[in-house]
Amino acid sequence: MSCLASRSGIKKDAYKIDYQATLNCLESGREVGARHFVLLSAFCVKNPWLQFQQAKLKFEEALTSQSDMSYSIVRPTAFFKSVSGQLEVIQQGAPFVMFGDGEVTRCNPISEADLATYMINCIADKTKENKIINLGGPDEPLTMKKQGEMLYKAVGKEPNFFYAPLWLFDTIIDSLQWVADKLDSEAFENAAETGRIGKYYAVEDMLTTDPDEKFGTMTLQEHYNKIAVEGQEYDPYTTMFAKAPKAE
Repeated sequence: MSCLASRSGIKKDAYKIDYQATLNCLESGREVGARHFVLLSAFCVKNPWLQFQQAKLKFEEALTSQSDMSYSIVRPTAFFKSVSGQLEVIQQGAPFVMFGDGEVTRCNPISEADLATYMINCIADKTKENKIINLGGPDEPLTMKKQGEMLYKAVGKEPNFFYAPLWLFDTIIDSLQWVADKLDSEAFENAAETGRIGKYYAVEDMLTTDPDEKFGTMTLQEHYNKIAVEGQEYDPYTTMFAKAPKAE
């Protein structure tokens, strides 16, 4: 089972981790006679215009084209922690930031625990063998605005929204890419790619609607209610702005 994924999503990291390191796992499994490979991929590879998505697809091709092992490829929509990044800022009184009118995209994220259960089930469940599975959580489609309303409900505050225009992404990305091209700068290229990653999730649905592609028991509201009280583990790669509250 491989859950490897690059943290930054930039090209160099993606091809080292999402492709090469995961390929190393596959080759090691083949050498010792492993029979089944369970891969954590990503729902977003369905529309791949980012480097990490292309790296993931390159590995998926390597996995599906070999015949030594069966496989299950699980593509989750989003993790709960990836849609929880504004908890701390709204607790501190800042507005919840969304793009466009807050209704641009919809998603049904899945809890890490439910996803782990599903992936473990893939080891022995023959119905999931040699399948690519899109997987979301039990929620109905949730817009960004709805997520904000749910988060405010969890912290017991009245909603306070800030609507950022989508064209900001293009302005920032184009400027960074222009500098990257002029200076042949890897640093600015990586910054532009980071901007493209941000834009992707601001304009693309991460949503499954088929009942067979929904799994789990924990809803996003339940997750928000929990972290509003207990805090959440700090992770700079999911846009969290503060560490979990310290115990008294």
